[in-house]
Amino acid sequence: MKPEWNQWAQEAKQQFPEANSSLLPLLYRIQHAEGWLSDETIRDVASLLGLTTQYVESVASFYSLFYRQKVGRNVVHVCVGLSCALAGSDSVMEHLEHKLGIREGQTTADGEYTLLEAECLAACDLAPVIQRNLRFVGHVDPENVGRVLSDDGKEVNS
Repeated sequence: MKPEWNQWAQEAKQQFPEANSSLLPLLYRIQHAEGWLSDETIRDVASLLGLTTQYVESVASFYSLFYRQKVGRNVVHVCVGLSCALAGSDSVMEHLEHKLGIREGQTTADGEYTLLEAECLAACDLAPVIQRNLRFVGHVDPENVGRVLSDDGKEVNS
């Protein structure tokens, strides 16, 4: 356990006195620092908050923005909910897999991109939608996914 985690847990408990309430902020802060939540991290957080490891694991695995494996610097979620599926998200996913040279659930060898499915990104009016590092991009089609991957809107040729 990293020394600062105890301090972060105390700060979370001050703001959210119930252990259940302080869990999400603490997990988020640790993930922000570490990049993901390992099994050891889950056990440490449970110990810090007086919760069971199983409970902390159930919370961390429920939310799609908590990563239980190492991820790339850019995490790309492709919505596969009904509206997006009907609008062609499967084609978008296939194109991203081809462009990045990875399958869904994998990270590029250079650690730049991780490609994940999201059951619903709650942006049905933008279908099909992807989310890159918490930024939504809607009305995505296979021809413009390269622009969506870049910060400057220029084509990415991974």
